Amino acid sequence: MTAAERIVAQLRTLRSPTDVAGQRRYGITSRCEQLGIRAPVLRGIARAHRRDHALALALWVTAVHEARIIATLIDDPGQVTRGQVERWIADCDNWAVTDACCCVLFDRTPFAIEKAKAWSRRRAEFVKRGGFVLMAGMAVHRKELPDAVFLAFLPAIRREATDGRNFVKKAVNWALRQIGKRNPRLRRAAIATARKIHQLDSSSARWIATDALRELVR
Repeated sequence: MTAAERIVAQLRTLRSPTDVAGQRRYGITSRCEQLGIRAPVLRGIARAHRRDHALALALWVTAVHEARIIATLIDDPGQVTRGQVERWIADCDNWAVTDACCCVLFDRTPFAIEKAKAWSRRRAEFVKRGGFVLMAGMAVHRKELPDAVFLAFLPAIRREATDGRNFVKKAVNWALRQIGKRNPRLRRAAIATARKIHQLDSSSARWIATDALRELVR
């Protein structure tokens, strides 16, 4: 039995139909096998396998939702390829696995900026969400990046603020807020962007702007 098979077998012993139902109430519904295992348990399993790129790839192809979450926790950003991120984001079918990919793993890769810009223009709901989650993740985790990177994201945030799909608009809002919280200069730029977004003829844009301004204007 391979390491991936052993982990999946362990996960199946922890299956919780009650927690699967609870996840689905919060919009976590997967085409994959879904076991309903809570995040702290998954993080505990992942701790023994840090930076194991080969195991991460093997876990992803099992098409078990929780195994894919563990894959994002254990993979090595330095070994992740452009082809891998495109394959994985195309497989994402709910916000939880999208956010695990983009705010735990992909935002640490050398091409995260490139993918954030590209995915923000894609039509597929969770690919587009992934673009904005990448922006939010980099704003939190990539302390070395210059302000220019985040200033260049603001036009994309304004452009996509009219997308009314719930999981997209929440990610757009998240990116705007996290950029604004990075430092005073970016806060001023994010506030200015939010005010422009508020003027758009769109209920989703007004929600994004109002929520962001509530947090950024003090």
